[in-house]
Amino acid sequence: MTKEELMKKAIALSVANVAEGGGPFGAVIARNGRIVATGTNRVTAENDPTAHAEVQAIREAARRLGTFDLSGCEIYTSCEPCPMCLGAIYWARLDKVYFANGKEDAKAIGFDDSLIYDELALPRSERRLPSQELMRSEALEAFRLWSAKPDKTAY
Repeated sequence: MTKEELMKKAIALSVANVAEGGGPFGAVIARNGRIVATGTNRVTAENDPTAHAEVQAIREAARRLGTFDLSGCEIYTSCEPCPMCLGAIYWARLDKVYFANGKEDAKAIGFDDSLIYDELALPRSERRLPSQELMRSEALEAFRLWSAKPDKTAY
């Protein structure tokens, strides 16, 4: 399939998802022009704030391909990924992101991620969400074990 056909599929998923009561977001992961997985926004349907279309597609692609490393794949998404989805895309090692609507378009209909983008740029001490380091020395044990583990699967 061409890039345009793959994007048309992502857009069609977003439109269908609205008709089914979900959010207006769809995503397609492809490798060499062939669809590996698709996803739609299932936040309200599954009561899962992480069930964004891109994350759903990444989870399905990883299951189907049997790997957490999606190198060689691209993602086509009906809207520019939010900070969480962009992080997931980086972790999945997707080669490229194609998006249709921009984050400004999403903001115009009530899906505004500005707070998150702004907060991430701030030092922890200045963020709205309080965070505090607690029991670091005890938690470092798991990191020491991981560092010494000769048969670990790096990711």
